[in-house]
Amino acid sequence: MTTATAADYGWIRDFSSPFRYALESGYTLTLVRGVPPEQLLALAGAEPRGVCEGADELIERHQELLEESEGQDGPYVLAGACAVPGEEGDWALVLALGGDSWPPGFMETLSAGTRAVSHSSNGGKPMEFFHWYENGELRTHFEWPRVRGGSTPDELNSLICEVGLGLTDEEISRADRKAAVFALAERLTGVRVTAELLALAEYRTAAVPEEPVEDWKGIIIDITDAHGVRTYVHIENDG
Repeated sequence: MTTATAADYGWIRDFSSPFRYALESGYTLTLVRGVPPEQLLALAGAEPRGVCEGADELIERHQELLEESEGQDGPYVLAGACAVPGEEGDWALVLALGGDSWPPGFMETLSAGTRAVSHSSNGGKPMEFFHWYENGELRTHFEWPRVRGGSTPDELNSLICEVGLGLTDEEISRADRKAAVFALAERLTGVRVTAELLALAEYRTAAVPEEPVEDWKGIIIDITDAHGVRTYVHIENDG
């Protein structure tokens, strides 16, 4: 298991960091095990916008989307998805620029038969969230880690402390909360997000709609873990 802490993610605040724009504009970073990036975006009902090379081009395309949407009802969120190695196989990493990105209930559906972790921020507003889903169930979520929700709100308590976040107001006030949630996500996924990864990744891009899309027909999750145990789940849309 990885031993990541907040100290491993201090780079996110560097002036030259490819993540600085996300901190300023708002973002959602999602990691899902065993789901191909293109399938994830299709399931979200996102409008494909082609492939781009690296975080700089992803940012340019988000700015273009904002210009296109000016005076209209969006969408304002651009998602860039790529495959990355992690615990028990490949994961989809999705960096969505523009704030909280997914339709209601999407993460529960997406995580059926697998694990999904996300963290997000509304940019300049003091709203930052962390979510851990397991097999369609929201296990732990929080904005301020002292107040947690989900079906197992206390299961991550030891990890929250180990990554340098803490559970008391005093501990939290001393922590770099954003760097710490990056480390917490790595503890749960085995995915090390680096400045180089974000800067050089080839992203499949898509504009995320503001309203849920109901016309998807289904998704197949087929995962074989490091011990050769296979999990096969076919989720059909009954809507």
